[in-house]
Amino acid sequence: MTEPIAPEPTAPGRRERRKLEVRQRILDAALALFDEQGFLETTVADICERADVAHKTFFNHFPSKQDLFRELAGLGLESVLFEIETACREGRTTRDRLERFFAVVADRATHRELLTDMVNAVHESADKSEHARKFHDAFGAIIQAGLAAGDVTRRHDAETLTEMVLGAYYVLMFSFANVDDFPIRRQAMSAASFLADALAPLPEE
Repeated sequence: MTEPIAPEPTAPGRRERRKLEVRQRILDAALALFDEQGFLETTVADICERADVAHKTFFNHFPSKQDLFRELAGLGLESVLFEIETACREGRTTRDRLERFFAVVADRATHRELLTDMVNAVHESADKSEHARKFHDAFGAIIQAGLAAGDVTRRHDAETLTEMVLGAYYVLMFSFANVDDFPIRRQAMSAASFLADALAPLPEE
């Protein structure tokens, strides 16, 4: 008996494409305004004007400004997860993977108030436990790749090593968001170097 062939996914129609384009335009306009003048100072009217949409159109896509911001925060989280996965896939060693990821973190960390608001939005969302699990699993993949290659210690269990890397990332973001003139690039690369040294196996292993 032959297996049934799954139908090919159909491309969205013109109406659906139009809805997606308008939604993306609203998100892009909101992100630019939040970056320029802050979340609290930005009104729905400001977003509608920048996106060139009517108020009714905005609320057809988002129940409130807060809901829009939560979606932006979720997209920001997905972007970080993508960078972790890219570093894990393209890095040659654990040190290389960590340096690649933390270099991207440093390059993208430019607006501390917006970053703080987005982190808070993620933690206030209904999916916060799911977000935390995704982060844990992404960093865990770096540890597992290092264990398989033999350049990560087995003196401690993989869970502990994953939490160490995850904690270093959280501390870096917290410091950047709350400390004026925090040297994000220098500290990011120092964190990557420290983690690589701490994760390296001893000669006798």
